[in-house]
Amino acid sequence: MEAGRHRRWLFSLCVMAVSCAIGGVARAQTNDGGDLSFELVDPKVLRVCADPRNMPFSNEKGEGIENKLAELFADKLGKKLDYVFFPQATGFVRMTLGAHRCDVIMGFPQGDDIVQGTNPYYRTTYALVAKSGSGLEDVDTLEDPRLKGRHLGIIAGTPPATNMAVAGLMSDAKPYPLMIDTRYDNSAQAMIDDLTSGKIDAGVLWGPMAGYYAKKAGSLHVTPLVKETSGPKLIYRIGMGVRAADQNWKRQLNKLIQENQGEINKILIDFGVPLLDENDRPLGVEAAGKAP
Repeated sequence: MEAGRHRRWLFSLCVMAVSCAIGGVARAQTNDGGDLSFELVDPKVLRVCADPRNMPFSNEKGEGIENKLAELFADKLGKKLDYVFFPQATGFVRMTLGAHRCDVIMGFPQGDDIVQGTNPYYRTTYALVAKSGSGLEDVDTLEDPRLKGRHLGIIAGTPPATNMAVAGLMSDAKPYPLMIDTRYDNSAQAMIDDLTSGKIDAGVLWGPMAGYYAKKAGSLHVTPLVKETSGPKLIYRIGMGVRAADQNWKRQLNKLIQENQGEINKILIDFGVPLLDENDRPLGVEAAGKAP
């Protein structure tokens, strides 16, 4: 869920540390059909809370994973799509969802009680990115002895940094900043650039970022880190976030997720997101349509 850019949300996951509570009481409104199924700012518009510069998740040009998911949901709902953009840092929830300027955050880690979460629509993890032919392509835990003495890239302050410290890998690591100004900096891209140029041997990134930037770079291999036995968890379920009082809206989003899981999976796979099933096994295109 990188973390600073992993939505700087999260963390990136855990990193999704937006620390302000949602304020206000949801305002239920009726749609044209007269039923109280919407608790939205405008029942005719899907208003999405998003970061304007947080690829691969969202940007103002509508190029991110969550932009494409929002387009899918707006189409299924027969609504116009609109965004409220705000940097995904401290205050993001309070200034967007909590202020009733928008009605849904398209990606949020399950278990974070800052918002009310929908059912998860995918499950993923941090991953190791390495060059093809490096001998590290099948490393699926930071405790693997093949990483000893290797120069690894890591986003400072993200969960796998703790796991790396436990495994004794930090002395040779190259840290990249978590909190950055995304108008000018991109820690994930910098890590990938260092990897392709040989400045580091491998990098550890939040899965969606690892898949996206590795796909852009080419000749890089992404392996989900699914066998950690110590340190923070690296695997997360991702759903959507709504206001605590918006029960009908949450139920409608859950229905949309269930009915459109195949199309959701296709979007995620197209962006290179490493999807996992409940047994931590990678999911491919053939698994589209199954719930996370």
